[in-house]
Amino acid sequence: MSAVLAETPLHPDLARAREAAKATSLPYAGSVPPADAWALVQAGAAVLVDVRTAEERKFVGHVPGSAHVPWATGTALTRNPRFVRELEAKVKKDETVLLLCRSGKRSALAAEAATKGGFTSVFNVSEGFEGELNDAQQRGSADGWRFHGLPWLQD
Repeated sequence: MSAVLAETPLHPDLARAREAAKATSLPYAGSVPPADAWALVQAGAAVLVDVRTAEERKFVGHVPGSAHVPWATGTALTRNPRFVRELEAKVKKDETVLLLCRSGKRSALAAEAATKGGFTSVFNVSEGFEGELNDAQQRGSADGWRFHGLPWLQD
């Protein structure tokens, strides 16, 4: 006799993000705001992967316990051609993965690439670590991980 395993129900925040993604035809599982991302990580429901450059993590700061797989490298932000393979080395393809960058744009591209590479539950962290630029061309004054007062470290 074979046992049928029940699929683990999707966390409500992720279910909402997935539905919104379907409604807007996103090419990955969806986007979650920073506070929801942190709650999911704390609950053990997701793995947070920072896709910024090593320099950004070192000089701007990073989320404690986050994995690191750069989407691009150097000041020219040269696309990392090994991104999906490097991500595979850090997380399983069926794990729920939250990707974080500076503003949510690179991590959206990385989420699309990861999905095309066979990852089944990849979400973008909207707003990113630093947030969008304001009228004075500065980040961190309206949105983003740090703006919301979520945990972060700086080397």
